[in-house]
Amino acid sequence: MASPSIACIGVIGKENNPLHISLYPATARSELEFSLLLSSTLDIFEARLPQKSVNQDFGLLHAVDERLACYGWLTNTGVKFVIVIDMEGRPAGAETCGGGRAAAAAFVGLRDADLKPAFRAMQAAYIRLLQNPFYDPDQHSLKARIGQHKSGSTEITSRTFIREMRRIGDLWAPGITNI
Repeated sequence: MASPSIACIGVIGKENNPLHISLYPATARSELEFSLLLSSTLDIFEARLPQKSVNQDFGLLHAVDERLACYGWLTNTGVKFVIVIDMEGRPAGAETCGGGRAAAAAFVGLRDADLKPAFRAMQAAYIRLLQNPFYDPDQHSLKARIGQHKSGSTEITSRTFIREMRRIGDLWAPGITNI
């Protein structure tokens, strides 16, 4: 039996523009499909915002089908983190982080606390990115780019940030308490 795994990690800017998308495994997944899936979560963030405070776990945003489910986190700056879980992910015997605490073969579902370590690691990586003196968050803002008549991608290109997102996606498994 397989253990759930991360299929996609998305970072969405405060103006609802995609800042980063990582797919797991990258070769077997369509970036367009997951980009549309991440965009579909924005309405759910907006609908739940009046009931939630910022810097909070939004939990299950929606289940796409019996295999994929989207979970969300909103930072105090309005940046949204989305993790798409593949419930038929890795084989149960696959190696995981540190002590190899993969889910048991009789896996039933995810608890709310299962994704918090991944979201906290994503937030820590984003904070480290913001602390970089060479990173300008306004460079990734749609409004600032339009006002300055700049074109091009608004995605984060920091290799360190991308590597950290890749690490989070590869190491996460249900039951992991620290990434």
